[in-house]
Amino acid sequence: MSTRIPQPSQAAPDTTRIHNIGYRSYEGPRLGRAYARRSLFSQSLRGAYGLGRSAKSKVLPMLLAGVMCAPALIIVAVAVATKQTKLSIEYTQYAIFLQVVIGIFLASQAPQSVSRDLRFRTVPLYFSRPIERTDYVLAKYGAMASALFILTAVPLLIMWIGSMLAKMDFAEQAKMFGQGIVSVALLSLLFGGIGLVMAALTPRRGFGVAAVIGVLTISYGAVSTLMGIAYATENPGAIEWLGLFSPITLVDGVQTAFLGAPPMFPELGGPSAGVGVVYLLVVLALIAGSYGILMRRYRKVGL
Repeated sequence: MSTRIPQPSQAAPDTTRIHNIGYRSYEGPRLGRAYARRSLFSQSLRGAYGLGRSAKSKVLPMLLAGVMCAPALIIVAVAVATKQTKLSIEYTQYAIFLQVVIGIFLASQAPQSVSRDLRFRTVPLYFSRPIERTDYVLAKYGAMASALFILTAVPLLIMWIGSMLAKMDFAEQAKMFGQGIVSVALLSLLFGGIGLVMAALTPRRGFGVAAVIGVLTISYGAVSTLMGIAYATENPGAIEWLGLFSPITLVDGVQTAFLGAPPMFPELGGPSAGVGVVYLLVVLALIAGSYGILMRRYRKVGL
């Protein structure tokens, strides 16, 4: 059986062409990883408040920010009008009392920050640029913690400015304001890490929202119930240890032990200084553990 070889006249005509469509090589500066990390941080932080997104995306975060600031404005207005010598609420208590608002904000924005990247599989695209897994995790963690810090620190700033308008003692108010800032900074790091870990476990935003709310709400409800049972059964020694199992009671225990803050439940008391060290170590371990889990999670996602 022979194979027929086409003659040149029978071959397909040569239609190959090279077109110059004007592409030029980039000759500008290469901004590198640091710039990419800052850009991702800025974009994630702005996105937490709906900036740069649709009008619909701005409604919930801005509404929650307004709800956080409204009680502070009322407290200041009352203090100035009645010429009080002391604010009606401690700086360190403010975030504790409004923990529900903080939890809703975290549950709505943590999945928005990371779940969409997982769902649409854009994480490998990030890592194809001069950005590494560490940069991505640091930018996202830093943005979420910063968003929470802004949410919780602005009301404290309003209260401090109001105390100055009411001509309260400057040194005392400055000290308590500083204690409140330290408290909300610790809360922001802890809650931000926990929220991102829960959200990064699933690409579905709805599941991420439910996971964040579940961890914050269920743990607090269970711990509060057990504390009440321990108090009713006259077992006060167990109360200070039970606070280790809920994020909000952990923050409350640290600020009660080291910042002179009144405990969340005055009748139950707060942890002693010795137990407070354990609280602080657990908080720091959870922050470091959240970072480690996120790094491990994105080691697999980035492949």
